[in-house]
Amino acid sequence: MLGAQCHAVRVRLTGPPVPDRTLAERLSAAGPWRLWVDDVPAGAAEPLAERRLDAEMRRPAAGVRCVLLRYADGEADLVVVADRDRLDRGGLGALTAMLAGTRAAGPCPAPEGDRVARPAEGPAPDWGRGEPGSSRHGTYHLDLPQEPGGGPGLLTAALALTLSRYDGHGATEGVTVAGPGGIAREITVDPAATLADLRARCESAPVRVDRPVTAGLLDGSGPDGPTGDDYLPLLAPAFPLTTVLVPLPDGGSRLWFSYLRSHFSPEAVEQFAGHLARVYALSARAPQSRVGDADLLDPAERDRIARLGRPHGDVAAAGISLLDAFRRAVSATPDAVAVSDGDVSLTYRELDDRGTLLAAGLRAHGVRHGDRVGVCLERTVELVVTMLGVLKAGAAYVPTDPAYPADRLAWTASDAGLRVVVTRLPEFPRGDGTTALTPGELLEAAPDRPSAPEVAPGPDDPAYVIYTSGSTGRPKGVVVPHGNVVSLIEATRDTYRLGPGDVWTLFHSGAFDFSVWEIWGCLLTGGRLVVVPYFVSRDPEEFRDLLVAEQVTVLSQTPSAFSQLLRVDHAGLAVRLVVFGGEPLDSRMLLPWFDRHPEDACRMVNMFGITETTVHVTAQTVTRELALAGSRSVGPAIPGWHLYVTDTHGRPVPPGVTGEICVGGAGVATGYLGRPDLTAQRFVTDPVTGGRMYRSGDLGRLLPDGRLEHLGRIDSQVKIRGFRIELDEIRSVLLEDPGVRAAAVVVRRDDPDDPAAARLDAYVVPAEGLADLPGIRKRSAGLLPGHMVPSTVTAVDALPLTTNGKLDTARLPAPSRSSAAPRQPAAGSGAAAGLPEALLEIWATVLGTPVGLDDDFFELGGNSLFAVRVSAALRARDLPSLPLRDLYRTPTIRALTEGV
Repeated sequence: MLGAQCHAVRVRLTGPPVPDRTLAERLSAAGPWRLWVDDVPAGAAEPLAERRLDAEMRRPAAGVRCVLLRYADGEADLVVVADRDRLDRGGLGALTAMLAGTRAAGPCPAPEGDRVARPAEGPAPDWGRGEPGSSRHGTYHLDLPQEPGGGPGLLTAALALTLSRYDGHGATEGVTVAGPGGIAREITVDPAATLADLRARCESAPVRVDRPVTAGLLDGSGPDGPTGDDYLPLLAPAFPLTTVLVPLPDGGSRLWFSYLRSHFSPEAVEQFAGHLARVYALSARAPQSRVGDADLLDPAERDRIARLGRPHGDVAAAGISLLDAFRRAVSATPDAVAVSDGDVSLTYRELDDRGTLLAAGLRAHGVRHGDRVGVCLERTVELVVTMLGVLKAGAAYVPTDPAYPADRLAWTASDAGLRVVVTRLPEFPRGDGTTALTPGELLEAAPDRPSAPEVAPGPDDPAYVIYTSGSTGRPKGVVVPHGNVVSLIEATRDTYRLGPGDVWTLFHSGAFDFSVWEIWGCLLTGGRLVVVPYFVSRDPEEFRDLLVAEQVTVLSQTPSAFSQLLRVDHAGLAVRLVVFGGEPLDSRMLLPWFDRHPEDACRMVNMFGITETTVHVTAQTVTRELALAGSRSVGPAIPGWHLYVTDTHGRPVPPGVTGEICVGGAGVATGYLGRPDLTAQRFVTDPVTGGRMYRSGDLGRLLPDGRLEHLGRIDSQVKIRGFRIELDEIRSVLLEDPGVRAAAVVVRRDDPDDPAAARLDAYVVPAEGLADLPGIRKRSAGLLPGHMVPSTVTAVDALPLTTNGKLDTARLPAPSRSSAAPRQPAAGSGAAAGLPEALLEIWATVLGTPVGLDDDFFELGGNSLFAVRVSAALRARDLPSLPLRDLYRTPTIRALTEGV
């Protein structure tokens, strides 16, 4: 960059005016340079003169440029701009002294140092908050008191330590810093080392010419040369962020920063500068302190960051149970419809009565306060009745999906210690001590005059236990108390005007915690809950018809599901609020929605949340402006919830810096059922309130305005179509197969902009001989829920590893998709003419692989969202539409078309 090697100084000429000819002679004696004279039509203190001076000092020079600025009030400034390879700081000081007449004229001394060897620029860091594409640069400086042992070497060490904290590195990751002279070194920042050790390590760290540099240091030290406000040590940054330490006359130093506006905002640089100065001072005053103990933040800044994560201050928890809150809704609108499913509906009074009867039936079968009751039902009215009945019995409900494999259902029942499971499965795989009953059997078992439970549940009693994927190969149960759910609804009721006029959907499985928001968000605010049958939820046109027919106003969706709804006509929709959750939202996908709907007609809200913190934590209203910018913001914390972003040692990081998202406040769950070790590891003490805080394992950064950006996961956990999945759990299941010696599971997205394109691919190293890949996948399908079964299983001789011993996903081969050879399809007739041929072509396009008549759609990587696309493609060709339920029952083209 032109000017990256230049520095400038201003000298105010005092005393009798010096003739221009005298100045020119002094300059020619120093070197082959010319004096330029400019008359400024303003006094030296006027804005015009100040702007002219600033512009002259910041204009680069190819060698040395001297300009005399004469002002209208008789004052004059001499400006010298020099390239560092012609004049270093000492030479610049000597030249200005000669010109001012305080030093004898003569040749300027040659520069002592080498020209800066500028490495490649580093990428714009997340914390920089720059303006992509900007060609501007900025400067900032702050003054430091005199420090023992200070200087460029100490500043290099402080720069490495501060960068390591800002870049979110682990304990011993290396950071690449360009020290004095522009030599890039990879410096290991070991928290166990002393600050003095770090300084020594900086001087001996290996040179890395192959590494791009984000921040570098220029040497501005030395006894001679200009200082203070009249010296500009660099006109443009030599690196994206360049620092210069310049001595001041009082023995202190001035820390200068020059930065690219494309990489850094002024606010980010000012914050970074303050932290660098703090580390520099600490390193000078306490060199034997441990690197890991160095704290970037002072107490005042810690308090400010804590307030950022709690924008609503201290909000008291609800303090009542779900049943108390539900009774209020029943009292307010007893005859309003509470829940409906097709032709079946219950008013609030009827739902309350039916729940009381079912609770009596549970108590008749021995269920008592504090027990756990399994609920394994499809989405129907009786699912809602059963959940309410379990709570009225004083127990906690443990939801599972009837589609789960028998082994997983049995394991969950055993792990949760279920006394009763309410289900309509004819053969629920229960163990000893577990009774399986239908809702009808429980209602029949209820006495004529059911009594209330001996002990009514309180706000701290468990309301439900939802199992989430676990890295050990088995899921873990999250225990959530009543008060958390009530607090969630109370925290959002007024903001989103939730009330009796709203119609909600129950779109999600009861085993997915989004259903907690749907069910209780509706019932505690007096709305009407519309049950969405499973296959309707998988067909966007049928779902759209239901939304219009029921005049739904509040819709909760994963981005993957909503992306399908975007593909159909929206005429007649009454939706006024869409809440996104379950997985990250790429806000750009909403632009087609904004093209058809005014922003003030329907509010789009992106919520980040975790099962362990009661569904939702933050909320961000998404506007067209945010969507155009591709904003990753999930908003500030909702009232009563507290946000923290911490480093690997649990310390808060500065705003804009990436770290682990931690959540405190009203939504923190009780813990993991029967897992005290894991509970103690993930549920820790809130450093501000002294309460409990959950370490999420999610990466994010808190912005200066209190909004959170979600940036992914620390570990191998992923979210696909709203489901939280531990890849290690799938790997553990694969390794249990005797034919597998090693295994890995990766997530692939053939189209990064398409939420439906995400899939799981497994790679296995056979124990011996050839692997039975179909058998391995079939076994995993018998142990894992459908959303966790790998789309493909590919055999490899060995898993490729990086030099650090980690899986090298880039070297994995393309996944193997076994397909029967395409056969000549039988000719159709009538409306179905051409259907087999069309399906072969459509499936191949959607799945990205050759397809045969007898290939299983789901074994080739298909999912419910891809199935929707198949139906849409058929309609576009004016061919008969295939109901999704038929595809699930007969997932081959031959079987599908034989019945048409």
